[in-house]
Amino acid sequence: MCLIAVAWNTRPDLPLALIANRDEAHTRPTAAAGVDPEAPDVFGGRDLQSGGSWLQVSSRRRLAAVTNVRAGVAPETAPLSRGWLVRDFVRGDTSAERFADALADDAAGYGRFNLLLWDGDALWFASNHPRFAVAEVAPGLHAMSNGAFDAPWPKSNAATRTLQDWLAASPGAPGALEPLFAGLHDVRPADDAQLPDTGVGLALERRLSPPFIEDAMYGTRSSTVVLASTDDILFAERRFAPSGVPAGETCVQLGR
Repeated sequence: MCLIAVAWNTRPDLPLALIANRDEAHTRPTAAAGVDPEAPDVFGGRDLQSGGSWLQVSSRRRLAAVTNVRAGVAPETAPLSRGWLVRDFVRGDTSAERFADALADDAAGYGRFNLLLWDGDALWFASNHPRFAVAEVAPGLHAMSNGAFDAPWPKSNAATRTLQDWLAASPGAPGALEPLFAGLHDVRPADDAQLPDTGVGLALERRLSPPFIEDAMYGTRSSTVVLASTDDILFAERRFAPSGVPAGETCVQLGR
């Protein structure tokens, strides 16, 4: 997962609203969003290469989502997959705060990560780069991509605006999801003056700057919307071929 925008406790009827894009090599084996065969209360996509996930929810009102942190072009050599942080939290029953705090001893062993954890009551953030950090997320609109939490990257700002506009236009129960998916499918690159410097060079910063990345080798594999009302959780995933055209869609509602 490389782009996440979240609205946390901005509406009493919709405590958590999240939209996200997963950017990954198109050849990496992946299971489409579905019930985890080893945990029937867990729903989301699965990474079939390392065994974790980038975004999963539980009908027990738990959610975890992770992005990598971009820091140059050298390949990562960490022994632990950050996707297991998602898997372990959603399957467990530890509070978001305790799970995040408990990562302090082992965080350096995972690939560079930004992690969101929701336990039904609280939303927490944790990261291991450039150093271990953990914090409770304040109510409001937030975004994270491959840099610091709430860093004003162009793609993060665009995703936040998409979510904010949708929330304003849907004052009652959650409405149609198409405006959210349309915002996540924004392929316009950012102006050079707005680009972050993550050590990968200007050409690659440009290519990675839109919310949606179209590329034959590495690009946006899926877009996801999660809406947690006071009664249930809606999970919608739209998958894409390397050409950027839709290649499947899943939408479910998970009750308590």
